[in-house]
Amino acid sequence: MTVPARRGSRLSQLNLDALDPEQLRAATAPRGPVCIIAGAGTGKTRTITHRIAHLVSGGYVNPDHVLAVTFTSRAAAELRERLTMMGVARVQARTFHAAARGQLRYFWPRFVGDLPWTLLDSKFPLVARAARAAGVTTDKTTLSDLLGEIEWAKSSLIAPGDYPAHIIPDRRDCPVDPEQFVRIFEGYENSKVTSEGVYLDFDDLLQSMAGALEADAGVADEFRSRYRSFVVDEYQDVTPLQQRLLDAWLGDRDDLTVVGDANQTIYSFNGATPEHLLGFSTRFPEATTVRLFRDYRSTPQVVDLANKVIGRATGRVAGTRLELEGQRAPGPAPEFTEYPDEAAEATGVAQRIAALISSGVAPSEIAVLYRINAQSAAVEYALDAAGISYQVKGGEGFFQRPEIRQGVNALGQAARTLAQRAAADTAGGAAARPTPEQLVNQVRAALVPVGLTPTEPTGAQDRARWQSLGALVDLAEELSTATPGLDMGNLLNILRERAQSKNPPKVEGVTLASIHAAKGLEWDAVFLIGLVDGTVPITYALKGAHSTDAVEEERRLLYVGVTRAREVLELSWSQARQPGGKATRRRTRFLDGLVPWEGRDDAGAAAPRGTTGAPKNACTVCGTRLTTPEQRILGRCEAHADDADRALVTELRSWRTGLAKERDVPAYVVMSDATLKAVALKAPTTARELLQVPGIGPAKVEQFGEDILGIVQNFR
Repeated sequence: MTVPARRGSRLSQLNLDALDPEQLRAATAPRGPVCIIAGAGTGKTRTITHRIAHLVSGGYVNPDHVLAVTFTSRAAAELRERLTMMGVARVQARTFHAAARGQLRYFWPRFVGDLPWTLLDSKFPLVARAARAAGVTTDKTTLSDLLGEIEWAKSSLIAPGDYPAHIIPDRRDCPVDPEQFVRIFEGYENSKVTSEGVYLDFDDLLQSMAGALEADAGVADEFRSRYRSFVVDEYQDVTPLQQRLLDAWLGDRDDLTVVGDANQTIYSFNGATPEHLLGFSTRFPEATTVRLFRDYRSTPQVVDLANKVIGRATGRVAGTRLELEGQRAPGPAPEFTEYPDEAAEATGVAQRIAALISSGVAPSEIAVLYRINAQSAAVEYALDAAGISYQVKGGEGFFQRPEIRQGVNALGQAARTLAQRAAADTAGGAAARPTPEQLVNQVRAALVPVGLTPTEPTGAQDRARWQSLGALVDLAEELSTATPGLDMGNLLNILRERAQSKNPPKVEGVTLASIHAAKGLEWDAVFLIGLVDGTVPITYALKGAHSTDAVEEERRLLYVGVTRAREVLELSWSQARQPGGKATRRRTRFLDGLVPWEGRDDAGAAAPRGTTGAPKNACTVCGTRLTTPEQRILGRCEAHADDADRALVTELRSWRTGLAKERDVPAYVVMSDATLKAVALKAPTTARELLQVPGIGPAKVEQFGEDILGIVQNFR
């Protein structure tokens, strides 16, 4: 039912004509419980601001009595700004923690007394002290994991002693023995109470305020006389602790509007649960439920793919999915691209981004999204090579990450040790250069002390560190394959050069972000990369008795990624990790049947669009399997490796010999034979084309690019 406007009210000033039928129904619903199921891009912020303004303008609620709760400060600021522009400036819009903090400051003396409280600046010292008391030796990474588990337990309303019973059903990665964790958790909680006062962490703000309202009738009465109408955004991400506080705010009242989409629940690892959203109509049988399905963000082509991705979801959450309807003008169809390896994927994405920028798309309107932060390394390098500025959202650039800095330092120590050993062994003679396999093994061994364990560890922080170090090993493998004879010292120089050549991020740069960090954001063009099983869905989601739920959350994560794009959407994956590596990867199961390619090969790998030649690791001329690193660099078998212009190869070798003598280094340090042959085969005419030749990076282009391009031009 639509509530009629009171004569002379400010309701007539609201542009309700700007709302679609579903938004209008939600905005003008009577006071009481309202549940708005809002799909991606369906205008939920517009809807809830109009609902608040409608109730205030109609005289149904005092703006001072309204509390709107969001999950980020950015969203709260946007909500306040829009309400101010609509003439409803006095409504409070806060995050759960900001609201609880302000309320606690006011009510604390009432129910606690003179004992002061202080917000804990850093939890690490208290957790570290509790760990030592429990006999656990920790480093910073383990401390982060311990703290993460404590925060999850508190947000899930799980007491220390009950934690072990939740490890298996809730798929927790406890970084230490569960009984030790219980002692650490209890020690942490006890250490916050001192004779001089109480320290509260962010979860304590919510717990303490909820406890005050539940235990003190006077506090509850005063609070509930102040706030009478509540709006909660992103309700699918509410934790049990946040729901407890919301229940305490409400008491026995029901003037509550919630907005959310259970099919965008992607934070269960932090305690978020869609159960409160799914059970809203059961708790409030008289609630008005409105489903917003008109998508104003994305083109129909993007919306269609999003519907297909989420349309295959299973389970209770899937039963609430929306069939979105794109409202924008048609745009390009989503692109699907399979690459032979990660380096090729990164380079291809950088080329597509460069083309978009050339066509007029602002770099700030382009994003590259991935599942884990370690995936940014190859993309960062490819964008650097293409001269495209970027910024990493929610994290540091690859070479700025602490574990990578530590890893490079460890490689430096290893390089010095190996050099000393080689000098002693050869007694003045020439030291033998390692094979690519030997160098990679040396790199792995050097990184073990800084966290590169043989198997993927448990704990979010340890796992992220392990993945980043693994990406460093992958990079070493790529470089050693492209440049046979590379030793640890040469590798270290290349890595340091890459780190130093990184331009500072600019605001107008392309955004690199994990899909989790991209929630709530949108861009004109989005590239979703690394879409292979083991990454999307992530490996640990495939394990355990509750893997079905975990895999479904991974599907929702891909859905969220797809719905970040307004117009251009490109999805890609690679068959192998390294150039010349085995094509063992399988494209993510979530795209099965959605890629417009004809069939699959016997191994289950998707055939690339437009592929008419040989399969991976085969000669591009005759299809013969490639068996050596040189053949893989050239893409040619032995019979066709000499198809390059021999005169051009000879001239390139002559140039290399002269340069090597001038620099007093072996010729292969300047450039390998395979790379010279690849240059001759590709005959590049620009620096960008030269960068596509295996073994040629930005440093070599800068040092030798003019010479090489000049030689090639003479032979064209």
